[in-house]
Amino acid sequence: MSAPYILVLYYSRHGATAEMARHIARGIEMTGLEARLRTVPGVSTECEAVAPDLPTEGALYATLDDLKNCAGLALGSPTRFGNMAAAMKYFLDGTSSLWLTGALVGKPAGVFTSTSSLHGGQESTLLSMMLPLLHHGMLITGLPYSEGALLETQGGGTPYGPSHFAGADNKRPVDEHEIALCRALGQRLAQTAQKLESIRG
Repeated sequence: MSAPYILVLYYSRHGATAEMARHIARGIEMTGLEARLRTVPGVSTECEAVAPDLPTEGALYATLDDLKNCAGLALGSPTRFGNMAAAMKYFLDGTSSLWLTGALVGKPAGVFTSTSSLHGGQESTLLSMMLPLLHHGMLITGLPYSEGALLETQGGGTPYGPSHFAGADNKRPVDEHEIALCRALGQRLAQTAQKLESIRG
């Protein structure tokens, strides 16, 4: 049996969500657990468009086995009109086999997002990403207000999960508070997974 890992599954168009994923992975690794970074291919308006087996850069594409065998999940997407990106929705729509077997029931999960406008649907995107995870029976962790950065942030950050305000040109860097919240989510997911495993063990 392989060592437990937290899957950090994301879609990123301009790089901000990918950067958030790396900070979440760092938080996971601070607890001693492995963070497995994975992405999903974009969707095309052309029928039968096929992505290469390996992305040209960044994380590998996720498989259903990556999801099935994880000890916990961090799910990230940029905001698209207050909702997750189509590429992430398409991937999640293909997880029925995991739902039928209850493969994800009882595993901790958290969500994160990046937006180009300060009030551009960060919270509704995070909530929309929680819905399929709840259908899978996952345990949503969120971020408590005991995380001081939630009270100090001038950019992104919500109790539903980390968020980032990228700016209209998508060039605003992830700031110190947003980084702190990403790492906090990673730690929270990993610690929760470890506690659940000790109960089951």
